[in-house]
Amino acid sequence: MRRPNSRPIVSLAIAVMCVLWLRLIPSTAQAPAPPYRAPRFIGTQNPDLSGIWQTHNSANWDVEPHAAGPAPFPALTGAIGATPAGLGVVEGGKIPYQAWAQAKKKENFDKRFNRPITREINEATGDPEAKCYLPGVPRATYIGLPFQIVQTPTQILITYEFASATRIIHIGRTPPSPNNSWMGWSIGHWEGDTLVVEVTDQRDQTWFDRAGNFHSDALKVVERYTPITPYHLMYEATIEDSKVFTRPWKISMPLYRNMEQNAQLLEFKCVEFAEEFMYGHLVEGKKN
Repeated sequence: MRRPNSRPIVSLAIAVMCVLWLRLIPSTAQAPAPPYRAPRFIGTQNPDLSGIWQTHNSANWDVEPHAAGPAPFPALTGAIGATPAGLGVVEGGKIPYQAWAQAKKKENFDKRFNRPITREINEATGDPEAKCYLPGVPRATYIGLPFQIVQTPTQILITYEFASATRIIHIGRTPPSPNNSWMGWSIGHWEGDTLVVEVTDQRDQTWFDRAGNFHSDALKVVERYTPITPYHLMYEATIEDSKVFTRPWKISMPLYRNMEQNAQLLEFKCVEFAEEFMYGHLVEGKKN
């Protein structure tokens, strides 16, 4: 007698088992997880941005894409101080300079180590970082050292390790700026979970990086700080300066929360490190 073919029954059983098994496994095709919602600052509906933050990029060498390069004084320092390659943080890759300003940027780079032996030379040339001048906005964000955000409902203090720079962001009110200053005047508001800060009244002596990228006294920076995980903020800055650029342009980068045990800002009071560079020519009997 011929035995009945059991293959269809076995196949059906396997198919049923597969269906039941797949129902037990969460499907990757399910609706995406909701966007991250940061903890709220006490007594408000605004996210709490408090913490110590830092970038991990090479924007302080050059905000535009750039190849690795030698140290400024390779015969003296070898590879120490060499420029690391970077993908850049400028949207679109290039800063939209006016023609004259592109030439000025190159001149800035060529004269970045000019000794400030006169007031005119000091104000017209030389990287302000070398002189330990306050770095301005947005450079203070990515100069390479950490900074701390201290939040209240009506003011946000940002204090930077570099040169102990600080600034206050006024929230919900717009007091007038007293004068131009190195760190500018910051007025902020919330757009959902994003802190938006308009920075104006900065001195025209701050640079964007060590590559000589610069601005005028007409600079306006609009920053955006958005929490995207418990450990990251997305930072964006739109730069506008009709005296130097042909149009507004934008940079963006993640900020990383410092998670080390007992994380804190340490001192980097660089004025004393710049004394010989700044004032060595005034020492009697010393050659320039």
